[in-house]
Amino acid sequence: MSGGLDSATVLALARRAGFVCHALSFDYGQRQRVELEAAARVAAAMGVTEHRVVRIDLSADGGFGRSALTDTLAVPKDRADGGEIPVTYVPARNTIFLSIALGYAEVIGAFDLFIGVNAIDYSGYPDCRPPFIEAFERLANLATAAAATGRGRFTVHAPLLSMTKAQIIRQGLTLGVPYERTHSCYDPDPTGRSCGHCDACRLRLAGFAAAGATDPVAYK
Repeated sequence: MSGGLDSATVLALARRAGFVCHALSFDYGQRQRVELEAAARVAAAMGVTEHRVVRIDLSADGGFGRSALTDTLAVPKDRADGGEIPVTYVPARNTIFLSIALGYAEVIGAFDLFIGVNAIDYSGYPDCRPPFIEAFERLANLATAAAATGRGRFTVHAPLLSMTKAQIIRQGLTLGVPYERTHSCYDPDPTGRSCGHCDACRLRLAGFAAAGATDPVAYK
């Protein structure tokens, strides 16, 4: 749960389906650390059983970097739509996050992993596409003692995968998702206000407009 609108909507969908929800957020050296505060707000508002923040360092200081979210590279603004993978891509981020979630799930006896990736209105990240989700689910059922010994089969749920941002927002509004507590911007100002021009802001604003709703968060 990043603190953004997608993961908050996925949490609401999992709760509606009757799951007991353990939320994981990641402090990975991201520049937009305000999203962790948003994740805590969403977790508190939506009554998760447990909210854990896992600390890993994918920043340049930790020897990784190479992303505008974890390094000193400029966050692109008002980027033209195109097929290239943007500099905000964090190398292997969703693979790392799902791997940690898989280990945690095995420890607590859970077999359902939920992730808020989307392959329709998104920034072009390769780890947000159906083949990645399908491949990771196969890996989960090969790499764990729980699956190998027949205690259960892991399922990776990505309920937003084929939805537009407007569809996601409409769904969330019907479920009472507290979007005012979320944060999506890659480059907020020191007070936490969204920039309105990065990929995440533009997708979010366009989604609210297409859904006929007003985005409740503050913008510069």
